[in-house]
Amino acid sequence: MSSASTPLAQPAVATGSGVWRRFRRNTLGMVGLVIVLLLVVTAIFAPYLAPKDPATQNLRSRRAPPNAEYVLGADEFGRDILSRLIYGARVSLVVAVASVGLGLLIGGILGLLGGYLGGWVDQAVMRAMDLFLAFPYLLLAIIIVAALGPGLFNTILAIAVWTTPSFARVTRSAVLQLKERDFVTAAVSLGAKHARIMGLHLLPNFAAALVVYASLNMAYAILMESALSFLGLGVQPPTASWAGMIANGRNYVTSAPHIATIPGIAIALAVLGFNLLGDALRDVLDPRSSKQ
Repeated sequence: MSSASTPLAQPAVATGSGVWRRFRRNTLGMVGLVIVLLLVVTAIFAPYLAPKDPATQNLRSRRAPPNAEYVLGADEFGRDILSRLIYGARVSLVVAVASVGLGLLIGGILGLLGGYLGGWVDQAVMRAMDLFLAFPYLLLAIIIVAALGPGLFNTILAIAVWTTPSFARVTRSAVLQLKERDFVTAAVSLGAKHARIMGLHLLPNFAAALVVYASLNMAYAILMESALSFLGLGVQPPTASWAGMIANGRNYVTSAPHIATIPGIAIALAVLGFNLLGDALRDVLDPRSSKQ
């Protein structure tokens, strides 16, 4: 699995109402926003939207095709697929937001310190990041989850470890571009403390690039969680998980294809939504696009 392409930080970005006006003109971006908002609303209001208890079994309706009682059909235990799909959105969204947020926080701090302070601090931070990047992403996540045990928290931690080095590199690259600028030199000459320079002068100038990069990595986090859950290393039953539903339905692809196909479509739509949203944000927040 390859990481999202690194956006270049610029010291000036579009702000205010102009951002929304430009974003609205991006049709694919609006499609992505609608998909992501639907995912968020579904996750938040899952108890009110789900027609049935996702864990309730009805063996008489095992592998039932879509019908009036089970709108999207029933799985191998007679559980309502629509209800499990709705609750599964919670897992995907929580894992994506928590893991990417944790990676952004840790990687951003490390990259900011390394890029600004330089010297041995920069060397230590980047060599540590290179150590993690030496492992294939999925293999690294499997090693972490296998060592700590499966579960929601450990899945989030494993994906956060995967995202941290890339955020550190993006942040460090932006800081190296900005720290020699006149506004930073002026702040130093006025006696501003290092923490103030990093927090008030450097960070705001590349925060937009981090937002774009985070939105793109949400899609990869969902795919990573899906891979771990499919292998039985992610969220454990009876918690509803889209990848877990696919794993359980793979034995019924010919006799009851809806069991695995429907959650697969949900994963594809979620990934598509975050990718479209991230691409649109990059076009809007990157000042170079306004000159095209």
